[in-house]
Formats: sequence, C-alpha cells, structure tokens
Amino acid sequence: MSIIRSLTFPVASLALAALFTFGIAAQAQQSEETVVRRHITVGQGDIAAAGGVKNNYYHVMAANLPGAREAAMKLNGESDKRLARTLPNAVTVPRTPNALTAPYFYPADLAKGTGAALKTVVSHAVYVDYTGTIAANWGNPEGFLTDLGKSTFIHLADQFAGTTASGRYTVGANASVTYGFYGNTLYEHELWAIVHAVAKTDGAGLGHMYHIFLPNGVDTCFDQSTSCYSPDNTNNFYFCAYHSSVTFSDIGTVIFSVEPYQLTPGCQVATPSPNSQLADSTNSVLSHEFFEAITDPIVGSGWVNHTGTPMGGSEIGDECHTLGDANGNNLAPTFLINGKKYEVQTEYSNTYHACAVQP
Repeated sequence: MSIIRSLTFPVASLALAALFTFGIAAQAQQSEETVVRRHITVGQGDIAAAGGVKNNYYHVMAANLPGAREAAMKLNGESDKRLARTLPNAVTVPRTPNALTAPYFYPADLAKGTGAALKTVVSHAVYVDYTGTIAANWGNPEGFLTDLGKSTFIHLADQFAGTTASGRYTVGANASVTYGFYGNTLYEHELWAIVHAVAKTDGAGLGHMYHIFLPNGVDTCFDQSTSCYSPDNTNNFYFCAYHSSVTFSDIGTVIFSVEPYQLTPGCQVATPSPNSQLADSTNSVLSHEFFEAITDPIVGSGWVNHTGTPMGGSEIGDECHTLGDANGNNLAPTFLINGKKYEVQTEYSNTYHACAVQP
C-alpha cells in the first residue's frame, strides 16, 4: 500500500521534493569545497634557498606495480645511506638480524632511533599549479586531516609519540602556489623551492608539516634519477608519494610530504569508495604519509623497522601497504574516522603486532 500511495503524489510535490533533495546535496557538496585563501608565487630567493639545501632525507611509498617495491626500497636505501653519512648517530639500532630478540620476535615491529617523533604538529595544504576546484583535483584533503586529527585512528601514533593527549594534530593555513617549470615534471629541488616559499611565512621546524598536492598530469622525480611518479612513463613509475625532511640555511628544517594525483592505477584505492575513488585515493596516501612523518619526521632516525628481513627500513605505513588487486588498485578497508566513512589503509601497531584502525 505504501508503494501505491507514493505513486499518487502530485507531480508538483515530487518536483519540489526533488529540488529540495538536490538543494541539500548541492549544499553538502559546496560545504566540502576547500577555500584557498592565499596565493604564493615562488621567487628567486626560494630557488636560491633550494639550491643551498644542507641536507635532506626522504621515504617513498611504493606504487602497486611490477618492480616498484624493489625500486622504492633501493631509493629509500639511498636516503638511509645519506643519513648515516651526515647524521651518523641518528640510528642506534642496527638493521641486521641481531635486532631480532630470542626466544621470539615480531618481525614487523618498529624500533626507535635517536630522532624525535611529533607529539603535536600543524598541517598546511599546498596546492600547486591547478585549475578548477580543489574537490575536482583531490577531493577534500583538509577535511580528511581535520577528521583524522579528531579520531581514535590517530591515537595509533600515541605509542610512538609518547603522549595520549587529544587534539594535538591540527590543520592550519593553506595556500595555492604558482611555479613556472618546463615540461610536466617537477624535480626534487623544485619542490624544495615551493616548500621554502610557504614555510618562510607559515613556519619551519617540527611544529609544522606541509603537504604538497600536485594536479593530474604533473609528474615528479628525484634529482638526477629515473625514479619517479610518472603514470605517463610506466618504465620509471615507482612511487605514489613520499615524505621528506629538508634543511635550509635560512629557516632551518622543514617537514613535508608530496602527494601527486592519486586516481591512477598503481596508486588508487579500489571501488566502491564512500567519498569517491578520487577523494579516498588521496585520503589513503595522505594518511600513509602523515602517520609516517609523525613517527619518523627526520627520515630514517625515528620509528623504523630495524630487522634484517625484507621489511627492514619500513615505516608505520609501509607495514600495512601490502595488498593490491590485479588492476593496480590498493585494497583498503572502509571505517569511521571521526564519525565519517573513509576508505584508507591501516597503520601498524607495536601494541597489537598487526595492522590496526584504533589504538
């Protein structure tokens, strides 16, 4: 009977209801759109600062593509060697089988070097050379970071950061950035110039973290390297994102992550996705890099797997970034983060000796 009654509604009422529903959806979509309040242009001073970088370390997230994991491990190993040369006392636990403790051990557990973990940090989103809206390019990464900072999920970091306080990871100012470059590839030193342009205003040091979002069609490679995020050149396509620490002579150390466009095989999450495949692909890789930058900000000196197993050198996100389907999609669970559904990867817990979504 209820079905029959619903069919007898006046056409005008149905039209009104449709308009009302559309209005609510449009309002919700509008509320998701990020407002970018500042525009920054990279200047010659920023380029010069990038050219004078004292040291930098990085850790990449491997793409779900053949050969990418091995290439990413090699790339991360090069950063580790640089850390050993420039900060020889940063890692106190040797990455050998001696790190395994008898009579039993958990080979995926993380161990701490001498470097700090971030008890608190303000995140800043940096959107580079894009057209259209933030939502059309990346979804709502700042909304995700806000929810993550208020969630129980973020408290997985407590065991590594040494505090259980709530509200310690917040979202600060954002910016759009114009940077003129040739072709479609941004190299590492060019990202340093972008980071410098924003950090000299918003702050350097371990209290700030910058997330650089690159639009569709823009590749990024490490300097003097063929290791890239390059969906248009699969021979060099090895990583989806990375986090890094870089030290400038004028403003000091800056912590940042790089998130290229994630809606591409090798980096994207599988469908269905509660916030769209584009948004949750961005959210998942952003979560990966954020957790890793919290627990290992001066890359390689914080919480890292120190065993001599194939997991040696892995960080909190790598330990749980292992599953992919035949189409190059990353398999991630859907769960509540601050009361909203997201499809993002889990993170490793020494407490559970397993991947988890709560402390």
